[in-house]
Amino acid sequence: MKSLYLRIYLTLVVLLLAFAFGSAWLFQRHMEQERGNIETAAGERMTAMAELLKLALPPATAPEDEQAEAFKDWGQRLRMPVALRDASGRRIAITQAFERRSDDAGVIVVTATLGDGRVMEMVRGPRPPPGGRPGVRPDDAPPWVPLWLSRPGAGFGGGGGALAAVLVLLFVGVALGAFPVVRRLTRRLETLKRGVEQFGAGQLGHRVDESGKDEVAALAGSFNRAAARIEGLVRSNQSLLANASHELRSPLARLKMAFEMLQDAPEAGRERLVREIHTDVAELDALVEEVLLASRLDAGSELGSAAKMDLLGLLAEEAARAEVPFEPAAGLADAAVQGQERLVRRAVRNLLENARRYGGPEATLALRRTGSQWEILVSDRGPGVPVDMRSRIFEPFFRLPGHAEVAGGVGLGLSLVKQIAERHGGSVRCEDREGGGSVFTLRLPSA
Repeated sequence: MKSLYLRIYLTLVVLLLAFAFGSAWLFQRHMEQERGNIETAAGERMTAMAELLKLALPPATAPEDEQAEAFKDWGQRLRMPVALRDASGRRIAITQAFERRSDDAGVIVVTATLGDGRVMEMVRGPRPPPGGRPGVRPDDAPPWVPLWLSRPGAGFGGGGGALAAVLVLLFVGVALGAFPVVRRLTRRLETLKRGVEQFGAGQLGHRVDESGKDEVAALAGSFNRAAARIEGLVRSNQSLLANASHELRSPLARLKMAFEMLQDAPEAGRERLVREIHTDVAELDALVEEVLLASRLDAGSELGSAAKMDLLGLLAEEAARAEVPFEPAAGLADAAVQGQERLVRRAVRNLLENARRYGGPEATLALRRTGSQWEILVSDRGPGVPVDMRSRIFEPFFRLPGHAEVAGGVGLGLSLVKQIAERHGGSVRCEDREGGGSVFTLRLPSA
């Protein structure tokens, strides 16, 4: 298969040739038409002149000397190379201009009858050599040359050779100038192709050059953005899988040890081991559920249809379930958001559980409106979150130092809150609470 740059270049050259020959053909047709018009006009003028001379000259029966003298006088007045023949074809009068020009090589002599047997001759122009008649191509002219260039004096072998040379040089110049332009364009496409192949071979960090302002640069920019997104998804999935595998080991190890101890444990210790087994199973179930939900959110999978929901009622239910006080803004009668109720409920529940687990019993839930968004505030009186870690706590499996040993958890709760918020066009952030503790603010667009 030919390279793209060759196909583009050859297409350009062929179009250039077609344009050149098409222009030459149109020019030839125009020249032939003009030449025909000139021939017709010249014949009409010759006929009109013959009729005028018939009226001005003595009759054909007059003496030849008288006819010759009158004819020469009119020839000098008209300043034309003309001659006069009698009815027998004998030349009886000739002007000096006709005598000078009639002996030149390649002249054209045309005739017109006066209507009384006499014939007027006139020299009109150079006579084309053999093979140079209008509409006839010379034998030595190449078949690919247009007819108007093949005539002597108008193309090969004449003064018109410069025109042919200019056309050839123009074609060569355009062809040579177009090649680097086409090659530069296709070279950038080839670079983009190699970049895509490298990325597809596993080099997820590879990016292509997107300099420029044309369509190729826009395509390269789109590829780089898509590559960054794909790399982020792959890295996220790899991290999620690695961390999930690590987190699964702890409850599985505890389960294995509990089952081994269960066989030889006394009756009093069996109940404690059974409770530990149920706790580990619940932890495994929660971990698997959170990993699956995080993967589906990260992949953009549909998790249900969006609908208008009563945010005020949802928060009141979750506050009652978590046994924390709910403090909506004063005068707030209703609050509606557009989204998936199950996901929003899960985000609020994760924030409340996080506040109860790490922030102590003094957790509160509040709701207020800011512009076109609803702000859900979950406050606690815990030790707070260091400023440099407030963005990292929303990463999957990230936990503050010492929290895992004290309160457990796998570090997916806040990551799910962030994914759910972004899924609904909102956001979540962590700030200090006045008097100590933390405030987690979940923002959702108003319906």
